[in-house]
Amino acid sequence: MGFLDGLMGNVSQVDVQEVEKELEVIVTEGEKVEKAYKLIRDMIVFTNRRLILIDKQGMTGKKVEYHSIPYRSITHFSVETAGTFDLDAELKIWISSMQQPIQKQFKKDKSIYDVQKALAQYVAK
Repeated sequence: MGFLDGLMGNVSQVDVQEVEKELEVIVTEGEKVEKAYKLIRDMIVFTNRRLILIDKQGMTGKKVEYHSIPYRSITHFSVETAGTFDLDAELKIWISSMQQPIQKQFKKDKSIYDVQKALAQYVAK
């Protein structure tokens, strides 16, 4: 997966060292980026301590929202695969104290499985 996959709405795995450099302003001492996935401009980052959802906003992408979720706060999550007429796959993450889940949409289901496996791995720790 690469640049073209990102443009098509598929998730592609990103080099961890690049992401660590980009996130050095928010990563805490002793925290390490272990996996990262890019969806067009947004990212889903797994560190040894938390899940970080990065939402780049606006035309230039200079405005960025960092949604930090400690793994212990994730109560459950689900994956909805694409169908015949509904071509989007969806990941939903429920966080304690929130009634509505955080939702991320993917264009193909294959890439959503990689993110789901990583999420299952980190939430189980």
